[in-house]
Order: sequence, then structure tokens, then C-alpha cells
Amino acid sequence: MKHNPFNALTAAALTAAMALSSFPASEAVTADAADTEDVVFSTDFEDGDVSKFSKRGDSDTSVIEAIEDDKAPSGSKVMSVSGRDQSWNGPSLAVEGLLEPNVKYNVSVKVKAAWYNTVCLSLQHTPGGSDEPQYTNLVKGVSQGEYVTLETSFSFGDSEKDVSIYIETTGEANDLCVDDFTITLAPNKLDKSLVGLKDVYADMFKFGTATTVGEISPATTKELVKHHFNSLTAGNELKPDSVLDKTACLALAADGDDTDPQVTLANAKPILDFARDNNISVRGHVLVWHQQTPLWFFKEDYDENGEWVSKEKMLKRMENYIKNVFAAVKEEYPDVDFYAWDVVNEALTDGGSPRQGGFPAESNNWEASPWVQIFGDNSFIKPAFEYAKKYAPEGTELFYNDYNEYMDKKDAIVKLAEEINSDGHFIDGIGMQSHLNVTNNGGNDPFPTAGMYKNALEKFSKTGLDIQITELDATVDGENYELQAKYYSDIFDAIVAYKDYVSAVVVWGTTDDQSWRASKNPLLFNKDYEAKPAYYSIIDGIEVPDITTTSKVSTTAATTTKTTTTSTVSETTSSGAQNEPLYGDANLDKKVTVADAVAILQSLANSDKYGLSDEAKRNADCFDIGDGVTANDALAIQRLDAGVISKLPHSSASPNA
Repeated sequence: MKHNPFNALTAAALTAAMALSSFPASEAVTADAADTEDVVFSTDFEDGDVSKFSKRGDSDTSVIEAIEDDKAPSGSKVMSVSGRDQSWNGPSLAVEGLLEPNVKYNVSVKVKAAWYNTVCLSLQHTPGGSDEPQYTNLVKGVSQGEYVTLETSFSFGDSEKDVSIYIETTGEANDLCVDDFTITLAPNKLDKSLVGLKDVYADMFKFGTATTVGEISPATTKELVKHHFNSLTAGNELKPDSVLDKTACLALAADGDDTDPQVTLANAKPILDFARDNNISVRGHVLVWHQQTPLWFFKEDYDENGEWVSKEKMLKRMENYIKNVFAAVKEEYPDVDFYAWDVVNEALTDGGSPRQGGFPAESNNWEASPWVQIFGDNSFIKPAFEYAKKYAPEGTELFYNDYNEYMDKKDAIVKLAEEINSDGHFIDGIGMQSHLNVTNNGGNDPFPTAGMYKNALEKFSKTGLDIQITELDATVDGENYELQAKYYSDIFDAIVAYKDYVSAVVVWGTTDDQSWRASKNPLLFNKDYEAKPAYYSIIDGIEVPDITTTSKVSTTAATTTKTTTTSTVSETTSSGAQNEPLYGDANLDKKVTVADAVAILQSLANSDKYGLSDEAKRNADCFDIGDGVTANDALAIQRLDAGVISKLPHSSASPNA
């Protein structure tokens, strides 16, 4: 938020001080406990045993054995995978009896391809209530005859079946070598004493996150979501390829009706059950999209090798699909607040025109649209909103959602919204995806700039439609998290400036490692559930409810421009004795700033490493003098810096002096 040039320790110190003074110590996770990584499975194949790994079914032609390799990363033996006929062939490790559900694990493995290839560590699982297995690439790396390390996190739910992790490639099925395969329990640094984001912004808008079934499986992720978010978006499980029931569709088509697509919510059940059980609102995503919609949905008799259907038949399919999705959520989840739903997603190119016709594939950079293939243009969009308005649950707002919405495309989005509502009210809002970048091409110039983003908000606000930030993340090169925090702060300054037009902000993912942009750590919490500087930067300057009272405490001065706060430096005599303490100067730099609050909190957390001298302790005892150094002293320094109080020392008898 708008403030002095951001120092993450500033907000961190105040938040920690509030936490220490308001919460029992048992709520926090100790550093020692959080840093412990228990190994649950590990092999370097030196014993020649590869029995834990198997081929992926009878049609997998892989030959799996231990061999000598003079380039082995450790020891002399590795697991060899030869004779692969398909890219998905490879060694698979079943987790039943080995790993527990609802637990987050870290996995690391070294893989070598015989020649250039992209090697993948992937997850196979069958959701509860479904007979169709799902496949997820967890992490990828490029090998050209050398070992590359693949590291990621994963989990699975207790209702999932046939769960396994396996190694495959995306290119040719060349030979592989595997070594140093290790699975450990992921550290847990979730701190529930931090103020929840949903609480910080409670008076402005919903604050939500997106998740997949696998992502939300760990109990710790569930706790993170419950603590910080009051909106959930299913990352994949409400998209057409997850909702369409192909078996039921084909059965109905065999009886002569291929215009009434059958649907199932089985894949989304763990997410929707969690939302229902914890009274969390849901943002639906998405009904009509050119991607993640199966080809057969657009073909005669649902045969992907058949002819494209006519416009008339596709309109019938579209209406019935939308009707059936909304009927299912009304019937199965009547108590869930589906407060918003993306009806159409990404129908415009960056230039604002319709996409080219076809089916999205690597050859067209996944940009072709089967909807445009059938309709010839974007004339399918308005009917989609008309059908959605007809069948949506009461109170569900309907959105058009798109990316690069801060570029020239924003004008086309506004024009499209006007066309949809040209003879009625069918679209309720515009979804700004907001996949942003803090660093670009090795530089530190963000894209878009906060000014560009604010201009888009202004443009959309003038439509009279609701605005929701639907898929927010901001990538960063390396670990330049201070720069990321400053950028997040600037973006939220823009959002808050238009808070009267914005009803929800949704970050796209829970922790960095689970993000679709994981390689550039774009989220507010790291892989260990620890709040990053960006978390602190976006609560800076916002008044939040004090959890122990009904009064409000500002995290910093939100409305005043601050200068560095100093006290008159006490004179030092020739003998070195101070005449009186410089109250608040815990780091003995002869001034009082938030750095002193940090010094106090560090000392309280680890006095062996960050101990204070007697003089520093005397200065630090600036709140209720005589009580010793406590977190309340750090809080008093923060309040002085924020302009909430006017001087130190301070007393609880005069809280606002």
C-alpha cells in the first residue's frame, strides 16, 4: 500500500508484535520444528533394487533395471529405463502403503535422457467418485545426456484412488537413467497468528484463492485457506474437460440425442465439499472456453473424428451444458454461495479480435478456438450470457474474464460488454486475470506498470459493471522478494483506489510451489506456507480488526506522509555514562525507527543470536517502563513511527497519547 519505500521488516515487525501480544505461543510453528524434513522414501539404487518401481500398465514397453553408470550423480548404480515405445512409458511409484493422504510431500529425483528431451515428474490419480484417471505434470526439466534435478511438492486426498508418481518425457521415447529418488515430508511454517487477508480487506472486497484438488489435499493447505481466504476458485475442476461426462454423453448420443451434454461434479467434489463445510464462497470458472474443452464436444455424435456440428446444434449444446452445470450445483450444493461465475474466458486476441478457428494445439500456440471454427466469429458469446442468466443460481454474478486486460485489449473488452448488454442485462462484471511480472528479461522493470494497471481499472469502472481481480500472481526472477513486495503494494494501491468498483480479489494459487508459474515464485506464501514480504506489503496501511478487541489498529500510517522518527539523542558524558535512555533505540544507532522494533522482536525470538546489551535493553523498555523488554515495546515503536502516538516512553494508561 502507499507508504515510504517498502521495507518488509516494517510490516513484519508490527504484525509479529501484535501476534506475540495477542495470541498463545502454541499457535506459532517453531523454526526448529518447521525446518525438519523427515525422509519417508529414498533410494540411490546402489543395492540394485528397483522393485518399488513398475511399468505403467501392460502396454508400457519399458525395461526397468539397475545398471552401472560412471556418470551416476552418487555411487555407481542408477535405475535404467530402456525400450520405451511411448513418451508416457516409464517408471512409476505407487504411493499406497508408502505415503499418507492429506499430507504435503517434497520429492527430488535426478533424471538423464539419452539425448535431448524434456523429462517430467508426473502424478496419476483417480478422483473419488470418478473412474477416469487424471494426469498432472508436476515439474519438468531439459536433459541432453546429462542428469537434471527435478524437485517439487505434491499431495493427494483420502478419496483418491490409484495414486502414483512417475517419470515420462514430452518428446521422443528415448532411454532414461534415474538416480537419487527421495521423498520427504514438506516443512510447515504456517503462522496462524498473522492477520488473515480476508480480514484485512473485509470492508472492501472478498479476498480469495484458487486451488486444485491435489493442491488443497494437505491439512496445512486447508488451514492456510481457512485463515486467509473467503473465496475459492477451482483451478481446473469446473472447466469443461473436468465437468463433461463423456460416457454419459455417448450413451445419450447412442439413443439419438447429442444435444444434451451430461455433466458431473465428481472431479470438483473435494473443493466444493471443503467450501461448503467451511462456509467459503465459490467463484465458478469457466463455462465457455476455447481451451480445456474436449474436441469431441464440438463434433457430431461426440466423435472427435466426426464432422464439426452446425451453429444451431452447438447453440443447443451450449444452452443444455450451461443449464445442466447450474442444475447440478443447485442440487448438490444448495448451501454453497456461488457468488460469481466466468461465463466466457479469453475470447479475444491481444489485438481485440476474435481468435482463429480450429482446435487449440501446439501448432497454433494453443490459440485456435473451436467456437470460432463453428460460428465464424464471436457471435457465440452473447447467447452464452443469455443462457447463463437464465439458469444461474440466484445471486450469481456473471463475468467475462480475460488476460492482458491492461493492454489495448481493454477497449475491446469494454466494447464486448456493451454489446452483450445492448438489449438487456446479461453480463454483470469484468474479470481481470492479472498474471503480472515483476521482472522482465533479467531487468527490474515490471510489466504492466502499476499505472497501466490503474488505467485499466479506471476504464472498466466507467462501464458500470462489477470488477473482479480473478487470477492474480506476479512472477519474479530469483529471490528478489523485496522488489516483488513493492510491486504487489503498488498494484494493491491501484485496486484499493477503485475499491468501490471491485467486489473480489483472487490470487491464483495457495503457495509458490503449486502455482502454474512455480519457477518464478509469484504468490504471497512460499512452498513452506511462510508469508513472503509481499504478504506484509499488501496489508501495510490498511486498518484491520484487532482480534482481541473491537477497536481497529492501523498497520502503518495510511493517510499521512511520514519522515524518519527520531528522538532527541541523549548526551553522553566523558565517562561514557548516559544521562537518560533514548527510549526505543534498541539497536543503539541513536535514532528511533522500525529497525528498533525488528531488533526487539529478533531478541525475543532468539536471545542467543540477537541478544541486547544492557544499554539496548534500557532503551528498548519504552512501553510500561519496568516491565522489561516485550513485544509491546516493539508495537509502541511502530505506533510512534505510524503517528498513532506522539512520544516515547509510552504507557498503557494513556493508549493514544
